[in-house]
Amino acid sequence: MIGRQVLLTNREFTLEELYEFMKEHWDVNEAGRFRKGRPTRASIEEYILLPATERFMTIVYPRKAGGLFSKENKVILSTADTPAGAWEGLGQTIPTGNIFIGAAQMKSLSSSEKERKGPAEDVLQRYTAYMKKILGEAGYLKR
Repeated sequence: MIGRQVLLTNREFTLEELYEFMKEHWDVNEAGRFRKGRPTRASIEEYILLPATERFMTIVYPRKAGGLFSKENKVILSTADTPAGAWEGLGQTIPTGNIFIGAAQMKSLSSSEKERKGPAEDVLQRYTAYMKKILGEAGYLKR
C-alpha cells in the first residue's frame, strides 16, 4: 500500500490549469465525476477531489519544480479522508476509560485501515493509471 502516486510532467501546472485540463480530457463516464475543493473544513488548500469509498477520497494536485522538496514538475494523487472519515478518525483518537468502548474504537480503526489499504488504494491506482493515460496522450508526461 502506497497511498500516494506521483506522475512527473514536462510542464508545470497550477491547480486551476490542471482542473481545466481534466475538464477537457477526463471522461466522466469512464472515470467518474470530480470537483475542486477542500477535503475537509480543516484543509489548508484546495485539491481536485475524486470519490473513492465512504471514508476516503482521492485528491489530485500539482507541484511545480523548485524548492527543497520539489525538484521536478509533478501531478500527485493521494488518498485522503472524506469529511465523514475525518470525523470518525477524530472520534477514534479520544481515549475512554471504558474498556468496551476502547475495544470498539480499535475495531473501527482496524476496519478503516483495511478500507484505506484495500478498496481506497485500488481506486487510487485506477485513477493514477487513467491520469497517466490522459497526461501521456496530451504529451505532458516526462520521459
